[in-house]
Amino acid sequence: MKKIFVVLAMLLTVSAFAGEDKVSPKVLEAFNQDFVSAQQVEWTAGPDFYKASFAMNGQQVFAYYRANGDLLGLTRNISTAQLPLQLQGKLKKNYDGYWVSGLFELANTDGTSYYITLENADIKMVLKSSNGGNWTVFQKSSKA
Repeated sequence: MKKIFVVLAMLLTVSAFAGEDKVSPKVLEAFNQDFVSAQQVEWTAGPDFYKASFAMNGQQVFAYYRANGDLLGLTRNISTAQLPLQLQGKLKKNYDGYWVSGLFELANTDGTSYYITLENADIKMVLKSSNGGNWTVFQKSSKA
């Protein structure tokens, strides 16, 4: 289930827009309790989840819910400066010849994970770090 959620978040799958009238009442109730200060809320429905895209504290956040109102997790795009210092250092040391084309933070019951997309002229790869640990290759492909 965790990998499905990550793939959904990473690919930002295109799914049908769901207005609040199409979102499960349990989901709306849970969201309104969890994110009282949320602004500009937009809902998207997936096959097994609802995604709320909203602004909070000046940042765009995405919350994923099951139809029963259980929060699956939160994601937000971040900059490399928002990474833990240990992860920043490991990027500079081990991936100096790459540029960052995407970076997001995933928070769920397993903790906080970071996914960064790095590229150079020949390779595109996604690295993952769970709970501030080491970077591991999550996905890697050659550019053709």
